Amino acid sequence: MRQTPGETTERATERTATASHTPPDAERLRRWRLVLGADSADSTECALTGQDAAMDGALDALYGGGTAKKPNGRSTGARSAGLGASAPSVARWLGDIRTYFPSSVVQVMQRDAIDRLGLSALLLEPEMLEAVEPDVHLVGTLLSLNKAMPETTKETARAVVRKVVEDLERRLESRTRATLTGALDRSARISRPRHRDIDWDRTIRANLKNYLTLPAPDAATTAGSTGTTGATGTVVPERLIGYGRSSRSAKKDIVLCIDQSGSMAASVVYASVFGAVLASMRTLSTRLVVFDTAVVDLTDQLDDPVDVLFGTQLGGGTDINRALAYCQSRITRPADTVVVLISDLYEGGIRDEMLKRVAAMKASGVQFVTLLALSDEGAPAYDHEHAAALGALGAPAFACTPDLFPDVMAAAIEKRPLPIPDKEHQP
Repeated sequence: MRQTPGETTERATERTATASHTPPDAERLRRWRLVLGADSADSTECALTGQDAAMDGALDALYGGGTAKKPNGRSTGARSAGLGASAPSVARWLGDIRTYFPSSVVQVMQRDAIDRLGLSALLLEPEMLEAVEPDVHLVGTLLSLNKAMPETTKETARAVVRKVVEDLERRLESRTRATLTGALDRSARISRPRHRDIDWDRTIRANLKNYLTLPAPDAATTAGSTGTTGATGTVVPERLIGYGRSSRSAKKDIVLCIDQSGSMAASVVYASVFGAVLASMRTLSTRLVVFDTAVVDLTDQLDDPVDVLFGTQLGGGTDINRALAYCQSRITRPADTVVVLISDLYEGGIRDEMLKRVAAMKASGVQFVTLLALSDEGAPAYDHEHAAALGALGAPAFACTPDLFPDVMAAAIEKRPLPIPDKEHQP
């Protein structure tokens, strides 16, 4: 039996040995018993012992029958039970699920515990933060609690956030740099280069269709001296491709405009990491702006995405028009600027003004990209009417995963059509 991710070799060996001695029907009943829980599984007549019983207890504490309680002790009326308001019991439960389940499952169960049992307040305690499995969703929850967080907890919270950020940077940085560097090089090539600036390799490949076969000057003489009558050939360089001259100034300006409403938490985390990566590239000038009903420019903090994240304030209203007005005022080279709006488009400001502003930026030469989400969470909720209006302006709105983001940015830099996923399902 294959080892589960996050599972120790010893536990995998024990589980394999147990399963190999369990009849198929009994193993099937055991699995159903774990899935259904005790209240729903009496008909299985399957008794759990040892590690199975411990796993069942951890699941029952979160998903079992009963009445859930918030940390203040009040009943929620939801079908959930077991953890209550006790920080020590929650910490033990967090340790149990990390023992019995792989990391990916632990993250889902942590998220469900926060949502179903209202445990957000307990995350303000350092001991709790040390027990959790860090992930993007946990970072979003911590950022939403930032203003209420006591000083004794803030350093622990920063350590949790930094671990997630560093993991994301390791995963995303190298591909982002490689993809965008290639796009910047291609966008800098010139079509009428001086002789010393010609890129011969690409020029030859671009002109292979112009290959001409020429007869030898004297076929008889050539055959007598070499034994062959082969002809020669040449490539006619109808189109020259040259290297762009290197420059110390930035080739492109990038403006990331990020909606920091509560529903955009994961997108804020990923966008902050990407903003730091883009800011580290000398050929790009990157600006990062976050907004709700107010606008905050966090560009001077881009050297540390953790500082960027703690400079955000998740929640509140949304005024996209005001944010775009600020971004528009900072554009100095429209033809070399890419504006990326990351928002679910639920506008609390002036809708018509927002659309006019986008149209004006595009008319000036700005490449405008609208991302409904920048996360792995699947299809987001968004304002379909606003998305359709932006699409009509030539700025299609779509959800983007972190792995696709470098390709989207490369296409925008090169002014190519954007690689929109599932295009038929886009607004």
